[in-house]
Amino acid sequence: MQLVCPAGNLPALRAAIDAGADAVYAGFRDQTNARAFPGLNFDEADLRAGVAYAHQRGRKVYLALNTYPETSRLRAWQAAVDHAAELGCDAIIAAEMAVLDHAMREHPQLARHLSVQGSATTAPALRYMHERFGISRAVLPRVLSLQQVERLCERSPVPLEVFAFGSLCIMVEGRCQLSSYVTGASPNRHGVCSPARFVRWEEHEGGDRGVRLNGLLMDRYAPGEPARLQGPLRGRRRNLPRARGTHQPQHAGTAAAAGQGRRRGAEDRGAPARCCLCVGGHPYLARRHRPASRRPGQL
Repeated sequence: MQLVCPAGNLPALRAAIDAGADAVYAGFRDQTNARAFPGLNFDEADLRAGVAYAHQRGRKVYLALNTYPETSRLRAWQAAVDHAAELGCDAIIAAEMAVLDHAMREHPQLARHLSVQGSATTAPALRYMHERFGISRAVLPRVLSLQQVERLCERSPVPLEVFAFGSLCIMVEGRCQLSSYVTGASPNRHGVCSPARFVRWEEHEGGDRGVRLNGLLMDRYAPGEPARLQGPLRGRRRNLPRARGTHQPQHAGTAAAAGQGRRRGAEDRGAPARCCLCVGGHPYLARRHRPASRRPGQL
């Protein structure tokens, strides 16, 4: 079973490889990936160096092109596919059909993984993506139970990957869509709901406060009422911890387990690998059960 870890920069990539990851996934410094934050991700020179570092140690690098482009900007995503092939990436992780189609036609030797954002939760959906776009792996949505994953593994035409370390994010009232509508900045491509540059706080007579997003009133707080520091559109969002031992998805039949957290620094980069490798997948136990050495594919 393969262990796939995130890497937000070159030091983090090296740390993940050194900690025992079989593969890392990374992104360019643009909106082609869903973690387009300042100071994060790779330019071409860093990615080339990262690919070389991984390949010298028998490991792999996957490039995340997992956002949905506007029609007028599709060419930028297609160019990113071209760069991935040129730089020697082992696979792309994509959800947009036009991106997968371009990769299949122009770079058939470049493996195509269906992103979790593709939301393939049924065997027919996986079969369609395999037959139409030649995907060789699919990353399953985190909302699926282990029992559902097991049933999909029995029927899927391609190997499956699941997240074993990270969080389950549920936005129950669609506020990501509201943020996109109000600001024109897609959380999918800009990596954030209610971007800080659009947020304005205001004080009113009597001590109450209001918060506006691009001029639109989103919330008001009574005097002394705690305000949400994560942004005006984080109302009922739930981040549920998702940390489970890799023996669970492995027994279900999955081919790979992935970790979340490209914004972690290099000093923390070994944590997802240790968490997934340790007994039971407990993140605190992981710090006490660091593997002295690990061969690729060994759990």
